[in-house]
Amino acid sequence: MIKVILARIKQGYRTSAFPKEEPVLAERFRGLPVLREGMLPEESEERAIACPTGAIGKGPGGASIDLGKCLFCGGCAASPGGAVNFTKDYRLAALSREDLICRPGEAYKLAESAGKEIKRTFGRSLKLRQVSAGGCNACEADLNVLNTLAFDLGRFGIQFVASPRHADGLLVTGPVTRNMRLALKKTYDAMPSPKVVIASGTCAISGGPYIGHEEVIGGVDKELPVDIYIPGCPPHPYTVLDGLLRFLGRR
Repeated sequence: MIKVILARIKQGYRTSAFPKEEPVLAERFRGLPVLREGMLPEESEERAIACPTGAIGKGPGGASIDLGKCLFCGGCAASPGGAVNFTKDYRLAALSREDLICRPGEAYKLAESAGKEIKRTFGRSLKLRQVSAGGCNACEADLNVLNTLAFDLGRFGIQFVASPRHADGLLVTGPVTRNMRLALKKTYDAMPSPKVVIASGTCAISGGPYIGHEEVIGGVDKELPVDIYIPGCPPHPYTVLDGLLRFLGRR
C-alpha cells in the first residue's frame, strides 16, 4: 500500500488544465481545415474527386468543405499547392448544420451558448445518455476517454448515465442504421423534458462513409431535433469537451 501511495505522489497531478490552458495536441492531429482563397476550378475539382464522402463542394460561391461529411482523412490536402490545409484548431462544434460549411476567407462559426434557459437548467449538471446507432466504436472509444483521469469530465458537472430516464441529453454516435432507428427513438422518448440532442462524429451528422447506403438513415437530424453538432472522425476528446462547454455557455 505504501508503494502505491508513493507511486501516486511521484505521478503528481495528471488532470488537464483545460479550459484554462490550451491542450497540447499530437503533431499529426488534423483540425479545422482552411481553404486557400482564389482556388482555381480545376483545383476544386481535383479535391472533390479525392474526397470519399463528397464533403468538398464546387458551387457558384466557390469551393467549400462540409465538416458534417468530412472524415479528416487528408486526401484533399495531399495534392501539392496548399489549396487545403488542416490546422491544429480542435474547436469544431456548431449549433446548426449550415454552420459546418467552411468557405475560403470566411471565419468558421463556432457553437455559442444555447441560451440562458439551457445554461440555467443544465449549466452545473448535465447528464448524458450515449447511444451508438451503428457506429464503428471509434467515437465511442474517445467518449470513454473523457471519463479518465486526464480529462475528468465529471469536474464540469457532466456525466454519462445508464438510463435515459435519468438523462438530460442524448449523445448519439454512428450513422443511425435502420436496425437502431426504433431504439434511438424510444431512448429519446424515454427522456424527461427539457432535453437536448447531440450529434457526435461525422457518421451521426451525415452518415459519414456510409452516406447513401440503403441500411443507413444518414444522420441523427433526420429522426430527431439536434441541438449541437460535433464533427470529426472521430472527434477528439477535446473537441467534444469544448463543444459541450460552449453549448452550456462556459467557454
